Formats: sequence, C-alpha cells, structure tokens
Amino acid sequence: MTAWIPITLLAATAQTIRFMLQKHLKSTRLSTVGATFARFFYSFPMVAVLALSYAAASGQALPELPSGFFGPALIGGAAQIVGTLCVVALFSLRNFAVGTTFMKTEVILSIPVGMFWLGDRVGPLAFVAILVGLCGVLLMSDTPRADGRGGWRRVVNPAAGIGLLSGLAFAVSAVGYRGATLSLAEGDAVLRALVTLSFVTASQALALALWLGWRDRAEIGRVVAAWRVAGFVGVFSMIGSACWFTAFALQQVAYVKAVGQVEVALSALASLFVFREAITGREWAGLILLGGSVIGLVLVA
Repeated sequence: MTAWIPITLLAATAQTIRFMLQKHLKSTRLSTVGATFARFFYSFPMVAVLALSYAAASGQALPELPSGFFGPALIGGAAQIVGTLCVVALFSLRNFAVGTTFMKTEVILSIPVGMFWLGDRVGPLAFVAILVGLCGVLLMSDTPRADGRGGWRRVVNPAAGIGLLSGLAFAVSAVGYRGATLSLAEGDAVLRALVTLSFVTASQALALALWLGWRDRAEIGRVVAAWRVAGFVGVFSMIGSACWFTAFALQQVAYVKAVGQVEVALSALASLFVFREAITGREWAGLILLGGSVIGLVLVA
C-alpha cells in the first residue's frame, strides 16, 4: 500500500477526535476564537519538539526556508484559521448538519485550487472516484429535517454559507501547505512536513494571540485554564496535522482529501458500535459509496 494512504487514515482519525474535543470546549468554556486558538497554542510547541527530535533521530539537518516557502505557508495558515473558525461557529447553529455537508466540498474545491496554484492534475478515473465519494458523504451528512420539510430553505441559510466558506478555506490551506512543503529542497517527506507544520502553527498561534490580546485578553487566560481538555486538542491536532502535511508532501491534495473523507464513515461506525445508535439505509448507502471511492482511488492514484 502506498505510504500516503495509511498516513491519511491516521490523520482523519485524529481530526475526528480533535473536532469532538473542540466542540466540547466551545459548548462549555471558550468562545469561537478561543477554541480555535487553543488548538494552535497547545500544538505548536509539541510540533517544534517533534520536528527537532525527528531531525536528530534520523540524522538529517533542518532544511533552509527559501523565499518561495513563506507565501504558501502563510496563506495556508491564514486560510486554515478561517476554516477552523467556520467549523467551530457551526457548532452553535441549528443547521449544523447542513453546514458540515457543505464543508465537504473542500475535496472538489481542492481540484481547481491545486490545478491553478501548483499545476496538479487529477486523472479522469480518479475524478470519478472522488465524485462517488462526495456523493457518499452527502448521503451520510445531509439528513432530512425532523418535521419532514425540505426544499431550498434547507441549503440557502447561514450555516450553508459558513460551511461552503470553510470548504474553500480548507482547500486553499491544504494546497498552500503542499506548495510550502514542496519548496523545501532538503530532508525526507516527514521532516519537510514537520518543519512546515512548525512554522505554520507558530505563526497561527501568534496571530490569534495578538488578536485576542487586542479584542478579548481574558480569553487567553480561559484557554490556559482549560488545559485539561485543550491540551488534548493540541495533542490530536499535532498528530492529525503532522499526518496531513506528510501526506500532502507525498501526494496531491485532491487525492489525500478524498481518502480523508473516511472520517465521516468513522463517525457513523462509532455511532453504531460505541453509542449503539441505528444507521439508516441512506447512511449505509453512503458508507458503501465512500468505501468504493477510497478503494477506487487506491487502485488508480
């Protein structure tokens, strides 16, 4: 099996756990910006230590950062902040399911972004597999309303707009990270990914700290006080981001993000086996489509 596939599966698993923890922070202690800041604040020192430790253990020197590194890294970091803010904001909206459905458009949006920014190309068979996977995700995510009403009002609402913005932001951030990682001339894929991640998380933590220091200084204290949960957010953020960045160094974003959609299937399976919740026929159909998509990408990518 190609290395980027199990790395992506681990990234999706860690991301699922991290979003669960962030939702808990948002609902009990912190504001939207505070919950987002907690992710970067607690993860960036761990990422830096991990990068230095890996370089020493593997006998590699840290790569120099060329001028072409900073633009993609900073744009990617800013876009990820926007995307994360959108996701955390969705936790407070009644139309959460609709918003997260639109968030999944990041897979399709990463194709044109990657094409115009880095010249990445997706083959026709891989594109079909990606579309099949997106259909599976939509089946699993876009659940009908309890009152039975549907129509355009279900998708033309603030949650849908926030979800679509988050999808575009995450597509831009992922392609930016791939561009920054590929600009590094020295080191293996893991070291280049960790160095890029260290720079990005440090800049994100600094940017949000400056913002909170200006707008809501007390929120920084609340982030520190919430270390018992927020620290785990940082741990799983580090694991997930390190895996995402490594996968981006090995494969183009559209393929990585398409396989990463298995996080939706993981959530559904957790509902079935952990929480003993029933899975509907629509969700089973989505699981089958998503599984077929991942298998197809493994065969053609």
